Amino acid sequence: MLVTLLGVLHTILTIYFYLMIAYILLSWFQDVRTSAFYYYLHVITNPYLRIFRGIVVIGNFDFTPIIGFLIYSFGLQAFGAVIASL
Repeated sequence: MLVTLLGVLHTILTIYFYLMIAYILLSWFQDVRTSAFYYYLHVITNPYLRIFRGIVVIGNFDFTPIIGFLIYSFGLQAFGAVIASL
């Protein structure tokens, strides 16, 4: 039962991971930023990514979401390894 619940949680966190990838990639295109899809991606992913916002800014580019994304990725892999070991 616990392994099943952890598996479902891992799946939800993996979906969130892919939503962050979409958000980060789409943020590079100015025209997409005005779409409703991008707005909803922003609403969903911003609670996590805003923790890291503004730490590494070079010129007009904020590279901090990539750092947050990498930390999330490592955490997700570790969580998956824990579930696999159960």
